[in-house]
Amino acid sequence: MFLLWLRVAAVLYGLASVSALPAVLGERPRWQKSCLFLTVAGWFVHVVAMVEVLVAAHRWMPVGMHEVQSTLSLLIVTAFLLVFLRYRTISFSVFALPLGFFLLLMPSLGPDRYTFSSPLVRSGWTYAHIALLLAAYAALIFSLLASFLYLAQERRLKNKQTPGFLEWLPPLDTMDQIAQKALVLGFYCMTGGLLIGSLIAQEHVGPTYFLDPKVVLSFVMWALYVLMIFVQRSAGLRGRRAAYLSSAVFVLMLCVWAANLLSSVHRYTTP
Repeated sequence: MFLLWLRVAAVLYGLASVSALPAVLGERPRWQKSCLFLTVAGWFVHVVAMVEVLVAAHRWMPVGMHEVQSTLSLLIVTAFLLVFLRYRTISFSVFALPLGFFLLLMPSLGPDRYTFSSPLVRSGWTYAHIALLLAAYAALIFSLLASFLYLAQERRLKNKQTPGFLEWLPPLDTMDQIAQKALVLGFYCMTGGLLIGSLIAQEHVGPTYFLDPKVVLSFVMWALYVLMIFVQRSAGLRGRRAAYLSSAVFVLMLCVWAANLLSSVHRYTTP
């Protein structure tokens, strides 16, 4: 029964992680309430699962990699909730909730490796993994392009030049919104792609997948992506600085792509 509770907690943490971005960066009250509700519900179910595991084993300390990961996930989410209760801020949810979710993901799959029900199902997830990562690259390229067009239009307006061949460009505010939304869309696609990739790879190599330094680099880059989006929204970056930020994110994504090409876990055969 504890495995069911862990899976429910993982799903709730995942939904809370998705709602954290608009809750924090968009400062939307409804998303904030949803994020907190999902987090508290997931935390409660997670506590029930951990108590059930430890009581059934007649011990009070976690043993084994999965139990340690699950406990660490619970402590991270608990720390976030305590910070919220003390300071009434959910800013840390952008980092704490995804981390708690990823740590709980493998324990929620069970003691053994998760196996797809059929090669067809596994192929579908593989295609989704590839499509999401390609969509992330496309969104980042679009964000980068919109940022550079913003710079060109801004420079023309400051110098009071005639539109010329740039007359087809939309207003500055429109291009800025396009760049920001494309950046956020790329983040969601990258997150989904990494998550599905983790699920596919663990079927072949098990939990050691997360010991691959190149895979760890991918998740580090993902964390930096979150940080850059947070900096852009909180500092209100526009124009030249926003273009530099989009360029930096794109370079990070290229590093992730190169690292995954060199990683041994990407050398298994796709059915």
